[in-house]
Amino acid sequence: MSRIELIATSTFGLEAVVAREVRELGYEEVAVENGKVTFTADLMAICRCNLWIRSADRVLIKMGEFRAQTFEELFQQTRALPWPDWIPLDAAFPVDGKSINSKLFSVPDCQAIVKKAIVEKMKDTYRRNWFDETGPRYRVEVALLKDVAILTMDTSGAGLHKRGYRKLGSEAPLKETLAAAMIMLSRWRSDRVLIDPFCGSGTIPIEAALIGLNIAPGLKREFDAERWPVVPGSMWLRAREEAGDAEIGDCKLAVHGFDIDKEVLSLARYHARQAGLGDLVTFQEKPVSELRTRNKYGYIVCNPPYGIRLGEASEIERLYREMGSVFKELDTWSYYILSAHPEFERLFGSRPDKKRKLYNGRIQCNFYQYFGPRPPRREAGRELQEPAAKNVL
Repeated sequence: MSRIELIATSTFGLEAVVAREVRELGYEEVAVENGKVTFTADLMAICRCNLWIRSADRVLIKMGEFRAQTFEELFQQTRALPWPDWIPLDAAFPVDGKSINSKLFSVPDCQAIVKKAIVEKMKDTYRRNWFDETGPRYRVEVALLKDVAILTMDTSGAGLHKRGYRKLGSEAPLKETLAAAMIMLSRWRSDRVLIDPFCGSGTIPIEAALIGLNIAPGLKREFDAERWPVVPGSMWLRAREEAGDAEIGDCKLAVHGFDIDKEVLSLARYHARQAGLGDLVTFQEKPVSELRTRNKYGYIVCNPPYGIRLGEASEIERLYREMGSVFKELDTWSYYILSAHPEFERLFGSRPDKKRKLYNGRIQCNFYQYFGPRPPRREAGRELQEPAAKNVL
């Protein structure tokens, strides 16, 4: 089992970001498809990828891929795969499924066939007729697309957006994976100021700080594969030690979150503490109309309200016009805005340098990217040293 095939699943539009992260971890045999990045690696990659990849949804083991137009084909080819190499005698192995444009369109039937095939394979190896399934979880998925079946096992457990710091909920939270991807797409650097003027419960500023300090996003959580005998505990220990050694302890950050909601800001501060950031990220009650700064060449990364609810349209239109007016004054800054509003550009009053289609949950959005000028070389690295006046960053 020196070489295995892994799949990092992705929200549509973020595949290239996930692929870049996979390559940065040292895995070069990478194939990018809609909603996933497939790559060849070793067992240690299960640990490193779960701990480090910020923008992927899950890390899966690809067990097999084959054409299946009948239940018999699905059964026999599933049974032929090396399930006992991974799954121990006491394991729980639930089977999920999905089918798109395939002759085998009944997902419950496909799940039942795959489950039966795995059980029969396990019987051959373990010489048992019954499996209690009381041990570690190996969640299997059968995904059929145009009569091609891909069988995987989930190493992550809970989705990778669950970093472990967001214990309390807020209305319409932005997923941590999408927030991290937005920051990575902005190419923000930790020696520059970053502001989120609509920070809500703090996801974008917190993810920015984790990136700036090079903190692995999965350090504060557990993964299903940590309980798998085939992935030794020593590997997880080594991967976590590597992650701890990689943290940048002496980095001075200027990451700020603003919002008009006191209660949601208290959540943001709580989440920052849970993430181990203490006061490295600041949060302040302030409307976007009061956004002022002495700093040059900073970044705004934000997810303003979309105005989807009935009766909010005029309020959101007024907000977007106000954003356009305020941001226009920050003429040396770069700003990156996620919005689902179809008239955003007109209301904001400016066309972006680049626009990218992304999904916030099931909501189709655009990520509007406005590139500010590069700072003169003599200005680089000086932004964090500039003193701030009261109520002015």
